[in-house]
Parts: sequence; C-alpha cells; structure tokens
Amino acid sequence: MEKVIAVVVTYNRQKLLSECISALKNQSKKIDKIFVVNNGSTDDTQGWLKQQSGIDFITQPNCGGAGGFNAGINYGYKNGYSWIWVMDDDGYPKEDALEKLLEEDEEELCMRNCAVLNKEDKKSFVWKTKNFKTIDEVNTRVIKNVCYPFNGTLLHRKIVERVGLPKASLFLWGDETEYYYRIIRKNKIPFYTVTDSIHYHPATAFTYKADWNFGTGWKMYYYLRNRFHILKSKFGKNIMLASIMYVGFLILFAGTIVAFQKTDKLKKLRFIFWPATDAFANNLKATPETITKRLTQKSLYTFGVPQTFIKNFKTFFSAGTHTAVVNE
Repeated sequence: MEKVIAVVVTYNRQKLLSECISALKNQSKKIDKIFVVNNGSTDDTQGWLKQQSGIDFITQPNCGGAGGFNAGINYGYKNGYSWIWVMDDDGYPKEDALEKLLEEDEEELCMRNCAVLNKEDKKSFVWKTKNFKTIDEVNTRVIKNVCYPFNGTLLHRKIVERVGLPKASLFLWGDETEYYYRIIRKNKIPFYTVTDSIHYHPATAFTYKADWNFGTGWKMYYYLRNRFHILKSKFGKNIMLASIMYVGFLILFAGTIVAFQKTDKLKKLRFIFWPATDAFANNLKATPETITKRLTQKSLYTFGVPQTFIKNFKTFFSAGTHTAVVNE
C-alpha cells in the first residue's frame, strides 16, 4: 500500500504552523506521517512541537526554505513513502485537498499541485493561473502546465528518484523554481493543478519596485544570485542563453532601481555586482549573517567592482562552462 507523508518547513511562525498542522490532521484522506522541519526557530516553535502528538519533527540550523525542503523531501524518500506532500508553514490545505489530489489517475511520474487560493477571500488565485482570476471562473478539474511548488505540491518518490532533491545551497528565493524547472524541463515530467484540491496561502506582498531597506535587505542577495541558477535549470544545456538572459535580468533590475527606488540608489546599483559575481563563480557560501554584515558596512566598495564581475563572467565561459553544466 502506498503511503503519504506531509512535509512542512517552518521558521518562527508557530501560530501559522499550528493552523497548517491542524488542517493536515483533519484531512478526509488520512496522512500516514506529518513531518515538520524546524529551521532553528527562535520563537516558541520548538516547545510547541514537543507538546504535539501525531507528528514527527527535526530541528536543524536555519538553512532557509531550500535546506528545509531538501531535508524534508529526503526524509520522506529515504523512509520509503510513496507520496510526498510539500508545503510552507504559512499556508494550509482544505480538508479534502489530499483526497482530491490522489483521485487523479494520471501516471505517478507527474507533479500535482493544489489550486493555491488567497486565504483571506478563499476565491482569488495567489499567482497567475492561466487566465483565471478566481476559482469560480474555472470550468475544468485539471489545469495542465500550471504548478506552484512548494504550496500543496504532491511528488511521487519516482520523481525524487529521477530528479534528486532541491538545492539546499540556494537557501531561499528561487529554490522551488529551480527544482520546478529541473522537473519539467530537464526531466520532461508533466505537471498540473487539480482545481478542486484547494490550498490556502497569503497573498503575495513582495515587489522589487517597492523601496527596500538597503541595510536589512539581505534576502535581495539570494533573489539576484539564484536567478542564474533558475535560468540554468530552465534552459538546460544552453548555458549561453541562460547567461544572456541573466545579464538581461540584471540590466532590467538596475533599471528598476533607477526608476523606482527612493533610497540608497547608488549602493543598490553597486550591490548588484556582488550576487552576480557569486552566481557566475558558483559561490554559494553566503549566509544571512555575512550578507547583513556587508550591507551595514559604510564603504560602497564592499560589493566588488564591475571589473570583478566581468572577470568572473569571462572565467565562467573560458574554463567553467562545462563544469557548471555537469554539476547541475
């Protein structure tokens, strides 16, 4: 009999986590194991988890969502679960969400996703889903070629066996997209959204056009660096196209800084070269602490100069291109 494990990654959101766990425990299709990856939370998450029954958990140093999903999916795979149902702590599934996902009779080697709806109005899609704005407009049970990991995403172990795990070294922002492209592009695995399987999630609030605080905006490093890894996964062996697209992305991002940012424009423009240089050098060592430390230094010259970026760009093509492809 095929068993299902639900994997939830959490960090400092105990109240939201409890809402998610409650929804998982009340599924109409019983989940064989609920497994929580606690990314070193500093609130009362650890104590709360210890008091719960019917769930297993691990606590590890904070290694971002990427490290959390890497650990959780790896746990499910190594412990022999057939289906791995993956989600963040800030969303929760409707009571029949799993049952509806498993009703689909598509082959196992297919990535299935819940329809991700705004948890406030329970109707509008959180992300663009074909041309539909609300679930009331949908007239089909399955929307093919639409999937938003890791938000109620159901993976069969055969997918993990073929594709591997999310890259823990990406830390956050883009890790799920890189994994998504590795599944659907590199491995040609079909994917779809089951529209009567509902997962509620907060509306997205991030926009790169909004003025971001330079001193505390450490997440922006990962947003910029990880885009190159996403593009490499998306375009596969065409590393030249991925690189051109990445440079184009950086130029457009610089343009949004000039056009929309109100504070620290020069610092933000210089900052771009640091994650971009690390992207081409395949340097994945930066942590939130090291990023924050450099962001709070007074000198504008702590992020490298265009010559360093160009040097790494040339090195990537002259000596590192083949290695980068193999390491994917």
